[in-house]
Amino acid sequence: MRLDLSGKTALVTGSTQGIGRAIAAGLAAAGARVGINGRSAESVERALTELGDGDFVGVPADVATEAGAAAVRERLPVVDVLVNNLGIFETRPALEISDDEWRRYFEVNVLAAIRLTRAYLPGMRERGWGRVQYIASDSAVVIPAEMIHYGMSKTALLAVSRGFAKEAAGSGVTVNSVIAGPTHTGGVEDFVYSLVDKDLPWDEAQREFMRLHRPQSLLQRLIEPAEIANMVVYLASPLASATTGGAVRVDGGYVDAILP
Repeated sequence: MRLDLSGKTALVTGSTQGIGRAIAAGLAAAGARVGINGRSAESVERALTELGDGDFVGVPADVATEAGAAAVRERLPVVDVLVNNLGIFETRPALEISDDEWRRYFEVNVLAAIRLTRAYLPGMRERGWGRVQYIASDSAVVIPAEMIHYGMSKTALLAVSRGFAKEAAGSGVTVNSVIAGPTHTGGVEDFVYSLVDKDLPWDEAQREFMRLHRPQSLLQRLIEPAEIANMVVYLASPLASATTGGAVRVDGGYVDAILP
């Protein structure tokens, strides 16, 4: 399959590291011009340096705010592929999550994506082509007891994605969410080694971690960010023209269900 995004402009929110940066690299490799977004100019410049070759444009802004979203729109007035990747998470006992935290998780993980979709979807419809994606999580389906505010936000993205897919019906624009499973991102190695034998080689350590702490995974290892990016790039391509309104899983079989 040839995933050709030549002539297309993409925006990946929260793309200075981790899954977002892998997605940005994948889209650029397919020929797209890609907006790299982070809250600070410093983080964006660092990511641009590390990404190296590719048609990238820095878009520093806090897209969880109206002003930040407006700044992105000014920098990239036309976007053909919007990947709403920005997300925050941390553990918190359920009864200790404050009103302010509930609001923050909704505003950063959900409302930021809605705001950018409102900004770019009309133009996609007018041009008769576009891709909107939301990076969700297995936590959207298997709500983690230690961070239900995060799970709530990811469940909301599934609803948002399905709803906007209906809004885009018949227009040539597809809207999907991607359910990412346990992923090898920054800091996760320290987390894994805090739970398993520190003398194990990394490949063995992650498999031991998955066996003991994520036993429902069928992959039995952590997912690499590039593996999630592969799905995102496919969904962004013309080859995925008949896939819309879906919650597509890249979870290593973590969610024990036939459908999300």
